[in-house]
Amino acid sequence: MTPASRAGRLGLWSATALVVSHTVAVGIFLTPAEVIGALQSPAWTFALWLGCGAIVLAGALTFGELASRYPETGGLYVYLRETWGPSAAFLYGWQSLLVMDPGVVAALAAGTAQYLSVLWPSAAGSMRVLAVAVIWIGALPSMAGLRMGARTFDVLTVVKLCVLAGVVIIALTTGHGDWSHFTPFAGARTSALPIGEALAGGLIGVFFSFGGFWETGRIAGDVEHARRVVPLALTFGVAIVIAIYVMTTIAFIYLVPPSATTSASAFALLAGRALAGPAGPAVLATAVVCSVAPSIMAVLIVAPRLYEAMSLDRLFPRALAVRTASGSPARATAVLATLASVLVFLGTFDQIVAFFVCAALVFVGLAAAGVFVVRRRPGDAAFPVPGYPLTPALFILLVAVVVTMIAVARPWQALAGAALVLVGLPVRRWLIPRAEAAQGRDVQ
Repeated sequence: MTPASRAGRLGLWSATALVVSHTVAVGIFLTPAEVIGALQSPAWTFALWLGCGAIVLAGALTFGELASRYPETGGLYVYLRETWGPSAAFLYGWQSLLVMDPGVVAALAAGTAQYLSVLWPSAAGSMRVLAVAVIWIGALPSMAGLRMGARTFDVLTVVKLCVLAGVVIIALTTGHGDWSHFTPFAGARTSALPIGEALAGGLIGVFFSFGGFWETGRIAGDVEHARRVVPLALTFGVAIVIAIYVMTTIAFIYLVPPSATTSASAFALLAGRALAGPAGPAVLATAVVCSVAPSIMAVLIVAPRLYEAMSLDRLFPRALAVRTASGSPARATAVLATLASVLVFLGTFDQIVAFFVCAALVFVGLAAAGVFVVRRRPGDAAFPVPGYPLTPALFILLVAVVVTMIAVARPWQALAGAALVLVGLPVRRWLIPRAEAAQGRDVQ
């Protein structure tokens, strides 16, 4: 699928950085606070992060085997195509291009704009313009070429990790917190929310905090020694993400007692003051911007490779598969940035993504289940998932549980999203004759 000349440009560090930055975004400052506030128990909080993290790591190992078997541009699209057929693959790509990818970019950009307004109050009245500017600033380095985009992204990721580490170190050394916030570690909870309900809500939040790591497989065609490097990047990346969330949670509980964490916004105010006094809100806003900026760029680097793969299969316009002389899918990146910018001005991206998130996770579970299909075929994987079949089964079970809880909580949104995704089936039937005719012209 991907010409050999396109490989050999990204190494293990860049691929791992994509996993980390694609996963850790603004949620690093929101989800831990929400989980702490809901559970109000350090023991339950760490158990949920570590337990869910271990199962997500099982998912990283599972996708690692699939990446080692299909080290091509496209990621989940390729896995679905090779295991469950072209229809499932097309529906995944259909909803990714039109909804999920631009929706995620728009949401991240809007969140970044909100925190930038804390640092730059005069821009508060132009939030949408600022969000669009963030999108295109993130897109331009990638459009300039893979090497330029990778170098810029690597630097931003290092800054991001240093800032997150700095927040934790400052919180635990000079912050106005108290280790007594961890006691009783596993004692009685003060929340009126039943522990089962709190764990269910916390599980969804924690899972979404790890969401997106699987998308790094989309760029496998641009990774040197992809059969070996992409699985390692997924594994190392998720392990780093687990460590980041656990250390951040420790710092947050040290700064703010669980009983005082009533909401993410209230927590941010209390944590900022405990961290750096009156300057705390600006310090946290800076940390959020440094965390989210590489995440936006990670999506803009990774996501267009899916559209490129589908274009090569004649399912999207052929123009999206064209790369510049510097190796960038600039047209596909521009399409994604444009769609995200439109959603920012419409202001409805949160609602749109909510409709499709359930269906998107179904495709993630299906892709992971593809490892059971490929294991029945001849040939060995360069990275066989350890603990098979338990390892992939645990991750698929976690995805199924999360999908079920979301569907039960939002049944009409889940049904509407599924119906809109299925609209892609007649679109695919309409495209197939044209794709076959185009291929016939190429042969002639």
